[in-house]
This record gives sequence, C-alpha cells and structure tokens, in this order.
Amino acid sequence: MILSTLERNIESFFSGGASTVSDVDALDTFLELRNALEAGTLRAAEPDATAPTGWRVNAWVKRGILLGFRIGALTEMSGGGALNFLDKATYPARSFTPEDGVRIVPGGSSVRSGAHVARGVVMMPPAYINVGAYVDEGTMVDSHALVGSCAQIGRRVHLSAGAQIGGVLEPVNASPVIIEDDVLVGGNTGVYEGTIVRRGAVLAAGTILTRGTPVYDLVNATTLKATPATPLIIPERAVVVPGSRAVPAGYGRQMNLSVYTPVIVKYRDEKTDLSTTLEDLLR
Repeated sequence: MILSTLERNIESFFSGGASTVSDVDALDTFLELRNALEAGTLRAAEPDATAPTGWRVNAWVKRGILLGFRIGALTEMSGGGALNFLDKATYPARSFTPEDGVRIVPGGSSVRSGAHVARGVVMMPPAYINVGAYVDEGTMVDSHALVGSCAQIGRRVHLSAGAQIGGVLEPVNASPVIIEDDVLVGGNTGVYEGTIVRRGAVLAAGTILTRGTPVYDLVNATTLKATPATPLIIPERAVVVPGSRAVPAGYGRQMNLSVYTPVIVKYRDEKTDLSTTLEDLLR
C-alpha cells in the first residue's frame, strides 16, 4: 500500500469516530502506519526546503497516531522480567535486537512502539522515547532525558541528563519540537511547543525554550520570538545560555526583580567544537 492510499485510509478511519473501535481494517491500517514510523519511512514532520521553517508537518500522521489510541484497548503488558505496565494494546514497548545497532543500557529506559530509533543511538537509563518521535543516527539520549511524542531529533545530537524535549499530538497541525543535526542539549534543559533548534547549536544547562520565550541575540543585537505562523527558531551554531532581564516598572522594579530569558552569547567556533569532542569518546 503506497503512502497516498495509507493517508486516505487513515483520514477515513479517523473521521469515523467511535465506529472504528472494533474495525479490523482500521487496526490493520494503523499497524501499517506504526510499522512505517518505526522504520523511519514515515515521519510526523520532515525536512521540506519549500516550507517557511524548512520543515513540513504531516498532520495526517498524527491523526493516525491518535487513531491508535482510540482503537486500542487498555491491557496489561510485560516488557520482560519485572517490568509490567498498563497501556493501550496498540502501543506496547518496542524491543530491539543487536542487528538494530541501538545500545540501550540497562536501568529502566523504554521506547514506545511507533517511534523510530536509528542505528548508533545510545540510551542511558532511565530515558524515554515516545510514539511518533524520530531519533536519527549517532544520537545520545542520556539519563532522565525525554523525547516527547512526534519530536524530531537529528544526527549526532547529545541530549544530556535531564533534558526534556516536549511532545505534541494535538492540535494535529501544530509543529513538533525539532532538534537538527549536531546539536548539544545541556543537562536539565527544556525545549517545548514546537521550537526548532537549528544545526550545530548549543543549549547550555538549564536553558528553557518555549513559544512564549523571547531569546536575546547579543551577537546580532536582535530578539528572536515565535509568531502566530512560526515557532521560536534558534539559529545554526548559536550558543544559548540562561539569562535574566530586569522588570522595568511597578513593583518588580521597586523590588529590583528580574525574569528568566535565554541569551545567545556567541556562535559556535572551533574552540566550542573542541569542548564537545568528549561526547565522541562516550559512544
């Protein structure tokens, strides 16, 4: 079944509402979608040079993921050993073999079915990759890191300990978080609400990025913000650190208060690259 036919079937079953719950054909269509997501031949969002952000959201794929929740019955599952959990039957935990080329260190990590995890990915415990996510080759998902639903993670990305990459399923046309190739995401960093982090950027530990967060670019003397049509976009090779700005009026000024804001302090150069070569030794 070619993708255009799969798309038509997903749209048909999704619009069918509760009547699709016991439909065998709906289940077969969903399983085809889920298998394509795991193989990486289908994505919730994909690069598109003609799109304003360089990425195209495939809303019908997210509708297919939501269809899986609708038609799946809650059931008890086992991931082997002492791992037991309750979830929709359509979304068991994924299992891997040595031939997949993925290294999952023991200690409580899990990948939900419908997520693509490419060869050379390393997961340190405990970490979690949710449905619809795409994690490309050579990426490190460190301890307590989350890759949320439909998040797109590029090649050779390092998600440091405690990094939270937000997910999105609804609204279905909303852009997921996108982390492009060679990005270093520091510990306890949060990237949410469709933010795009361009290739080679560095997010220092503790940086938080959302649609409502302005980012002050000290190098170019500009302020980066999301718009109604586009998410917050961090430029290529930008080095972003947590900062603050003074409250300019009222009680905040009286009390000498400041609020959090991310700040671009420089753009990545050879010295910055040398400081990240340690990551290669950990793979």
